[in-house]
Amino acid sequence: MTSALPVPPVPAAPPARVPRYTLIQLSDVHLVDDGELPHGGVDTHANLESAARAVAGSGTAVAGLVLTGDLADSGSPAAYRRLRAVVEPLARHLGAPVIYAMGNHDERTAFRRELLGAAPATDSLSTIPCDSVHWIAGLRIVVLDSTTPGYDSGHLTDAQLAWLRDELARPAPDGTVLVLHHPPVPSPMLVVELMTLRETDRLARAVAGSDVRIILCGHAHHASCGLLAGIPVWVSPATAFGADLLSPAGRARALRTAACSRIDIYPHTVVASVVTLAPADILFDNDESDMARHIDQAATGDGRLTEQGRAACS
Repeated sequence: MTSALPVPPVPAAPPARVPRYTLIQLSDVHLVDDGELPHGGVDTHANLESAARAVAGSGTAVAGLVLTGDLADSGSPAAYRRLRAVVEPLARHLGAPVIYAMGNHDERTAFRRELLGAAPATDSLSTIPCDSVHWIAGLRIVVLDSTTPGYDSGHLTDAQLAWLRDELARPAPDGTVLVLHHPPVPSPMLVVELMTLRETDRLARAVAGSDVRIILCGHAHHASCGLLAGIPVWVSPATAFGADLLSPAGRARALRTAACSRIDIYPHTVVASVVTLAPADILFDNDESDMARHIDQAATGDGRLTEQGRAACS
């Protein structure tokens, strides 16, 4: 006979871990002018309002709202004003700042005037990236404009990366969150993969060994996580609609979903979570290879999207 082995005691539950900062990330809002419904009837304004109600009603202590691009579907000034009418009252309710980042659907001049409060600008400002630095107590948030007018894929200039290296040379007390629209990690969906950030190794060299704790992106319309230079990368789902990563072979399907992200920053780790706002009905179901032909380098020789290509990929 053998005696039963003693059962080890179960460790006591540790004290609840509380994040030092909680950010709400809203991405790919795609707002349009009043009365318009893009993509065959998606009420992107209602989706944004749903997100705002969820955040306001949660009672969560939110340190900041981070909007990671494609905020207006076609860069319309009126669409940016509709965005502010929802987001800024929410920010006041939370007592939190709003941090805006450019996406490929945004237009720099209108973005600066309507969201950043810039004075009426000359045309030359449309060629200057909207990069910025924000502080929430000891947390630094660095925003990079990864867009190039006329292109749907992402790119960062040598000057932007030099500016980023200079900024990161001075560590922040609670670290840095890097924000840009285009993901520097692959997408499993072909039409998204064709539109991600180009030359990601250049960004990796700029952030390697820095105090960047997480990189927040959008653009893909699906949630993903990865690593760049050992730094977590979080790709937020969209509030407008979602990409179906299990589309049938050869198809690129979108879902009538709405979601945002909650980013919890602890002293020794960062946790990113999806907040689902709507069920997942099919929105459109297109031929994948046909869509791919219209994206960036697949569209024309110089990489610019044709008008037909923009319609196919919107």
